Amino acid sequence: MGSTGEGGLGRRDLIKRSAALGLITTPAMGFLSACASGGEAATNGPGKAAVTKENPFGVAKGGKLDVVVFKGGFGDDYAKAWEAAFDRKWGTTSSHLGTQEIAAKLQPRFNGGNPPDVVDDAGAQAIKIDVLAKGGQLADLTPVLDAPSLDDPARKVRDLLIPGTVEQGTQGGKFVALNYVYTVFGFWYSGKLFKEKGWTEPKTWDQFLDVCTKARDAGIGGLAHQGKYPYYINVVIMDLIAKKGGLDAVKAIDNLEPHAFADNPAALAAVEAVYEVVEKGLLMAGTNGLTHTESQTAWNQYKAAFIPSGSWLENEQLKQTPEDFDMRFLPVPLLPDSKLPFEAIRAGAGEPFIVPEKAANKPAGLEFLRSMLSREWSTVFAQQANSLTVLKDGVDPGVSLRPGTRSAVAAVKAAGSNTFQYLYPDWYSEMDTEIQNASNELMAKRIQPKEWIKRAQAAVDKAAKDPNAKNNRRS
Repeated sequence: MGSTGEGGLGRRDLIKRSAALGLITTPAMGFLSACASGGEAATNGPGKAAVTKENPFGVAKGGKLDVVVFKGGFGDDYAKAWEAAFDRKWGTTSSHLGTQEIAAKLQPRFNGGNPPDVVDDAGAQAIKIDVLAKGGQLADLTPVLDAPSLDDPARKVRDLLIPGTVEQGTQGGKFVALNYVYTVFGFWYSGKLFKEKGWTEPKTWDQFLDVCTKARDAGIGGLAHQGKYPYYINVVIMDLIAKKGGLDAVKAIDNLEPHAFADNPAALAAVEAVYEVVEKGLLMAGTNGLTHTESQTAWNQYKAAFIPSGSWLENEQLKQTPEDFDMRFLPVPLLPDSKLPFEAIRAGAGEPFIVPEKAANKPAGLEFLRSMLSREWSTVFAQQANSLTVLKDGVDPGVSLRPGTRSAVAAVKAAGSNTFQYLYPDWYSEMDTEIQNASNELMAKRIQPKEWIKRAQAAVDKAAKDPNAKNNRRS
């Protein structure tokens, strides 16, 4: 793509950010010491404080802050460090819950009108953002965007975010979710395994199939995928569509066009390419019945050559990854006559943080998000979660990243402006689920590619009838 307005990041910004990923790890808590000395705000009665430039949301000293985060690939140590810093600055008392059962833990609280103040609403069991937005459950986060940055009060927070962040978190024309993590999607492989087998990183789909075939012939699965969560194989299908059909194909799907999938040669070619892996017996044995962690662990045990995932994979698999595994990222290889180059990748904002509309301490929730968008807190996240954030130049020198994440950073640099991102999973969760279900049937050989296209287009047509769809539009 030619610009960075579709969730991408300019080459100059990328070079600055990746250059900040240095050689020596610095203790994370050292970055938090300065947070203890914030500006005081006058208290105007219980639970209220004066709104000032230093305290734009009127956070009251000594209140409570209720934080719930998804404890997945990024863990939750970063959030505990943030909360400790926030408590020191504002005199608050934070409660913390790290869990993978976001919906089970929080749906009753949302229904009861007593949700937390800050939620990292992510993972397989997240509450769908579009469902919360339609129910009026999410606070408008535009004030966070328009607040002064903690690092440079002369600049607004929105001016410090990578392009696409606001678009990714907007529902029906209102900004309601701060997608905080700069995420890269594609295939992953072991540098050690490839070196031992003499395999070359594939750049075309035919080369990809060739490596998978060599793996099968060596008694190894070609492709492992997280069968119980077809979200992951959809990364491959949708990336193939984007790279073959270009940005117009991406926008047609997000904008619910009547021919987004139907009569779209790029879409059919992508689904047929993935189905070829199934037909030729190149899947890792049993992968269709495995969870994400089970498939990923088998891959870490050299039972498959490739696995699709986002850049949280390395952190999620820390305990299962051999020391010399040499995890590496691979852009989805190209189909013939693709409009985007091999280096093009899906990259952009992910991991949505929200402030519920009925939060007991909404001012503190908004201030917490503003603090997340400081260089100090962004650096803590980079160090503890092994990932970049959506804050431009948001990592202090001295933070080192692991091999897989370094590989992803290199891929982002190579992509330059050739990045893309889909918005339909956030805008239309039911449509996303229906497409995932079709992919599950495809990988199990219960349907053929043309039936997948039919089901995907039906999901698009159904979503197009949603009255809220008129407010979700990409140009």
